[in-house]
Amino acid sequence: MLDYNQEAERYDALRGGEPRAAAAADAVLSLVPEETRTLLDVGCGTGIVTRRLAAARPGTRVAGVDLTDAMARRAAARLPGAVVLADSRQLPFLDGRFDAVTSVWVLHLAPRPEDAGAIIGECARVLRPGGVFVTTVDKGASHNVGSDIDAILAGRPWRAAPDTAAVVEAHAVAHGLVPAGEARFRGHGQGRSPRRAVADLRRGWFMTLPPGDPLADGFAARLEALPDQDRPRPEPVFTLRAFRKP
Repeated sequence: MLDYNQEAERYDALRGGEPRAAAAADAVLSLVPEETRTLLDVGCGTGIVTRRLAAARPGTRVAGVDLTDAMARRAAARLPGAVVLADSRQLPFLDGRFDAVTSVWVLHLAPRPEDAGAIIGECARVLRPGGVFVTTVDKGASHNVGSDIDAILAGRPWRAAPDTAAVVEAHAVAHGLVPAGEARFRGHGQGRSPRRAVADLRRGWFMTLPPGDPLADGFAARLEALPDQDRPRPEPVFTLRAFRKP
């Protein structure tokens, strides 16, 4: 798994930068009611999306929370006084504190299946009645665009994704939330080339292919044999699901 303290400095540049952040923020806000006055972005990372949420809704008080120190520091520079260092499985906020809670590219990182449920449970807890929870789902599947890179990576060891739409909805419903909408957005700048896929593999992007593992080296060799090493394949399209707290 990636070390996000090490990733923080280059995180935005490697993931589409401002164009991808703008697409994500616009899609999130399409599911967040206009009357929202308090919003918590769980797993805010560098704050590149969080800042856009705040800028687009000047009447809304936006806060962020992240577990990784280096990421939270970058987010705090973008949103001074509004970012907290904390575990999303145990949020340091009172029940019903927020009108909306967002969680973009977070649930797929849950190390155990029960952790995704714990994160969703905490998001539901701090959400006020009538509030909305918005989260990405099927993140890993979104990167499968049917390319030659995907054909090679299809053979890697399988791990059950903790953020499939069905699993997320089941957790949300178990915590008293009801489905309330869906949106999609393009991952600008995230179309992988073979060379970039190898670099991602070497950095620990693929959770079932840890760097240095002989199996990972075998996949790297097959990727390095593909043509057009620097040509990006199609960009992913991410999915958001919204849930309301009755």
